[in-house]
Amino acid sequence: MKELYWKYSLIILIIGLGILLFRQAQPFMNGILGAVTLYLLLRTPTYRLQQKMNPKLAVWIMTIGTAIFILIPLSLFGWAIISQLTNIHFDTQSIIQPTKQVIAIIKERTGFDILSESTLSFAVSQASSIGQSVMNSVGDFIINLCVAIMLLFFMLYEGRNMEAYISTILPFTEENKREVLKKIQIIVRSNAIGIPLLAVIQGIISLGGYLLAGAPNPFLAAMLTAFASIIPIVGTALIWLPIAIYFMLIGDWMNALILVGYGGLIVAQCDNLIRFILQKKMANIHPLITVFGVVAGIPIFGFMGVIFGPLIVSLFLLFLEMFRKKYLLDDNTAQ
Repeated sequence: MKELYWKYSLIILIIGLGILLFRQAQPFMNGILGAVTLYLLLRTPTYRLQQKMNPKLAVWIMTIGTAIFILIPLSLFGWAIISQLTNIHFDTQSIIQPTKQVIAIIKERTGFDILSESTLSFAVSQASSIGQSVMNSVGDFIINLCVAIMLLFFMLYEGRNMEAYISTILPFTEENKREVLKKIQIIVRSNAIGIPLLAVIQGIISLGGYLLAGAPNPFLAAMLTAFASIIPIVGTALIWLPIAIYFMLIGDWMNALILVGYGGLIVAQCDNLIRFILQKKMANIHPLITVFGVVAGIPIFGFMGVIFGPLIVSLFLLFLEMFRKKYLLDDNTAQ
């Protein structure tokens, strides 16, 4: 009884402290998961490099190289978006009159005045809160990036010991342990490579539609479309649909119809097709697992949910299959 008491007390302490630590680590979750993703991508090249030189020097080279190749592209991407936003131009005079007509129709049909003092005050307060959240997001991004680089160094340096320790904790047979670790590595690697690749392809495809329709700032729209392709279900429509509505407001129905047709028939269908091909080629998982995984993962993990959400769904199905093979099939055979 004393041994059981200590055993279950220890389990309760581990679970309680684990929950506490997880809650405290929530602000840094993107950095932690980013480090895990980078580790799974770089573990094999790092081990090969360690065989040719001093192991610690190899880890330093991989960490510094990763930091440079992450910071420079992200900085250039952010600079490109900011420069495009500062130079953005819309035909405001053409928008004002149709917008007034729409506001008048809404007031006549519903009695709701969009331009009332309370509505404008609410809009101003929301705009200020959005600006504040953007500034907070920039600060959180920098902090999480530093966390990811710092953790990556220690994970690469102690990678083999860390994997061996985790393997001893997993409550599976040796065969199932290898299957679980292999599944984790395949899915994380496929999403970490496939999602940015899909975003780049979608940005290039959408750029053709924006140039064809004569959209304002087509390169900015293409970059935002690439980023929006990460978001499940709605995806790229978050960008090309508002631009099509802008064309409708200024009375340019031809370009509006061109953009709606191009976005709905080409951009959206290419998104589904390319996503399906990449997932099948790189991880051989069903596209629905990716969609449901991203929907479930983003509220839990934030941006990194696009990688670890599908992983959770895949592991759930894998554990379910392990349980079925281990217990249910044996029992049916015995009967």
